[in-house]
Amino acid sequence: MISIGLTGWGDHPALYSTVTTARDKLFDYSGHFPIVEVDTSFYAIPNNQHVEKWCRDTPDNFQFILKAYQGMTGHLREDLPYETRNDMFEAFLQCAHTFQRFNKLAMVLVQFPPWFDCTTKNVNYIRYVKEQLPDLPLAIEFRNQTWYAAAMREKTLQFLREHSFIHTVCDEPQAGVGSVPLVPIATANKALLRIHGRNIHGWRNSGNAHNWRKVRFLYDYNEDELQSLAVHIRQLQQQAKDVYVLFNNNSDYHAAPNAQRLKEILGLHFDNLSPKQLNIFEGEV
Repeated sequence: MISIGLTGWGDHPALYSTVTTARDKLFDYSGHFPIVEVDTSFYAIPNNQHVEKWCRDTPDNFQFILKAYQGMTGHLREDLPYETRNDMFEAFLQCAHTFQRFNKLAMVLVQFPPWFDCTTKNVNYIRYVKEQLPDLPLAIEFRNQTWYAAAMREKTLQFLREHSFIHTVCDEPQAGVGSVPLVPIATANKALLRIHGRNIHGWRNSGNAHNWRKVRFLYDYNEDELQSLAVHIRQLQQQAKDVYVLFNNNSDYHAAPNAQRLKEILGLHFDNLSPKQLNIFEGEV
């Protein structure tokens, strides 16, 4: 089964009706796609009240990919807003369990930073994360090429297999050590493909702290590129029971139309989506 979605649901104007409020955006989003990445959890762990609302606002079969909090992955440069590291993991675990209670947690995405290279220390830290998040489906995303170097690639994939980690396959600019190649290999019964765009200039020169995301993920995939991605997705489909595809190239709102076009190329039809909002004067939007 192949599912396609986007990173976040709050910034895709093409998906909302003319009467949609901020509170209704997830409902409208779930009328188009069956999965979504909760990207806000990277910045702050959501409370149970928000998670319960998200789960109730979406169809029964809708699935969330919960992004790991930045304090868990080494991105956070400031002091942790928790008394202890254990408190941080416990708060995140409670959040994930709420999604599970509604049967809506597809996986937890653990994305490591570009400076997280292939070393024994970092391999042990990945093991530590798994110990802190027992019985959760964990997808590992690397942002450092050393994990896929010729001498390490198969060892990396075997490590993911042995620990039942989901391999996060990435399509992104090839811009030196802080990027990874597209390796369409599944290591578990689920596979994740995150599509970041191919803006190599923006990846290398992402501007200042205020606009780096706007610059880095500015990219619109053309037809040939989407057709090529479809080939890789079919390869993953032969290796895993479920393949999840997320578009993250949304600096200029390209993610949603790119995802819709890829859905057409793959001949997919998503059932049991939320009903689309109706405008009584204009018909369906």
